[in-house]
Amino acid sequence: MTITELRRPSLRRRIDVRAFDVLPADFTRAGALGWRVDGHEVTIGHCLTVDSISDDSAVRAVARLVDDGVVVGQDEFESAMTGLISTSGPTADDGWSAFFTNSLTALRAGTAEFAPVHRRARSLLVGTSVLEVGCCFGLLALQCAQDGWRVDACDICPAALVLLDRAGRRLGLDVRTRRGDARALPYPDGGADTVTLVHLLEHLAPSDVQTAIGQALRVARRRVVIAVPFEDEPAEHFGHRQRLSEADLHEWAAPWISAGLDADVVVDHGGWLILDRPRQ
Repeated sequence: MTITELRRPSLRRRIDVRAFDVLPADFTRAGALGWRVDGHEVTIGHCLTVDSISDDSAVRAVARLVDDGVVVGQDEFESAMTGLISTSGPTADDGWSAFFTNSLTALRAGTAEFAPVHRRARSLLVGTSVLEVGCCFGLLALQCAQDGWRVDACDICPAALVLLDRAGRRLGLDVRTRRGDARALPYPDGGADTVTLVHLLEHLAPSDVQTAIGQALRVARRRVVIAVPFEDEPAEHFGHRQRLSEADLHEWAAPWISAGLDADVVVDHGGWLILDRPRQ
């Protein structure tokens, strides 16, 4: 879950994504995609359709381009990713609609790579209301709404929130979105029973982590759920800025335990820190 902007104007190269029935012969193959570089323009070809586009298929395809050195950095990754989705259907709206539908179906079925993370996050919610901080496209928030939770979601990327709003309306799900920074949440004290920071804190500088946790605790009436990936090296194309371990979670928890909160650290598809206010 990213809190970073889709900074397309700052791309060092133009990323042009095109859909084909068959990839052109002059494209270099890279997994499900093909590519061609012409000066400062990278043309990416694909045969993804509304039947095959999803978070998994798009991330996996573009990650191969990262591995091959064709796509470099977060800006180019995000431009390629959104380009794949937008061109996978007859119209961009068709592509995004299929992306949300297929991604949610795979997450629910447990076949998506991120399904175990979302499943555990949903199992840790308490109360009746949840705020997802750093929601990106809001796939977790939408699942929570499907489960009957009262859901708010925030991110600093307005384009992602627009897409989430459209998906919510189309699916008949009420997810209230607001632009907001994890370090200064635009929500009142005690505004939600549970606040989630799922795959968010690795995007922040180490000096900002406790500020973000403090903001989440300010808004949470009962619980804060934190999840982070454990990586050998921070994934630059995802905007990750920290290499984290179980020891970091214990370090993050220490001041809040001293302040009287209950804390639990769990390792499961990465690391989890659950902070609870003592029951009165």
